[in-house]
Amino acid sequence: MFIPNSIPIWQVDAFADRPFSGNPAAVCILENFPSNHWMQNVAAEMNLSETAFIVPTDESNSFHLRWFTPATEVDLCGHATLAAAHTLIEQKRIDTNLPIRFQTRSGELPCSQSGSRITLDFPLVSARGDVESDTKNALLAALGIQEAVVLRTKFDLVAAVSDARIVEALRPDFNALEKIETRGAMITASSRIDGVDFISRFFAPRCGINEDPVTGSAHCFLAPFWAKQLNKTSLVGHQASSRGGKVYCEVAGDRVHLSGNAVTVWKGHLLVAPE
Repeated sequence: MFIPNSIPIWQVDAFADRPFSGNPAAVCILENFPSNHWMQNVAAEMNLSETAFIVPTDESNSFHLRWFTPATEVDLCGHATLAAAHTLIEQKRIDTNLPIRFQTRSGELPCSQSGSRITLDFPLVSARGDVESDTKNALLAALGIQEAVVLRTKFDLVAAVSDARIVEALRPDFNALEKIETRGAMITASSRIDGVDFISRFFAPRCGINEDPVTGSAHCFLAPFWAKQLNKTSLVGHQASSRGGKVYCEVAGDRVHLSGNAVTVWKGHLLVAPE
């Protein structure tokens, strides 16, 4: 249905094979980018971990893509990229025989349909181990754990622990986490689930997200980290949030291919004109 002076918007559950699982993202397709203020307000109104804004470029199958949490714009987001690609495919806005090329703050991110899944071609993210002792101690205290290997990527802090049950049972202090200078904090361990190589959880209260249900960008680090630990390049990650979701990972040189399913939950119309 066409509604004059309105903007269509979709909500998509990403890294999910059924509704109400995985990580929800809002997707908004525009002709031009409006003001940052308007997009931030829309993201706050959606109140999801991410809202994706898509604007076509002059080239076929090529789009500008930006991501906003309820509190800020971010440099990289996996699940909202998956949701954006899913929406463009579902709305028949692209040629599915060719990759979708998203132009983003993190460079060009190609995406392609692989059977029922969508594969994202993302840059590999490395980490360093020389984390300041004050930061390490603050992270362990906020997570409520005694011991972990603590690393820092260019985006996040990482705590690698010895037992998946620690990850599953974790009850972080979000107020304490918010005081640590980092986009987010992830905790990870090898899996005790058949068919899954590693599990993780991700917390980003500084970005307005206490716990992110499934964090694609975190797997840009998690996949190569566990590839080295497990001596394999094809891995399956499970994010052990209450909604949960699987990320199928392939480490390819300095790139990580992340695959998953997506489901559209609803479509609506924004009635507030862009600024």
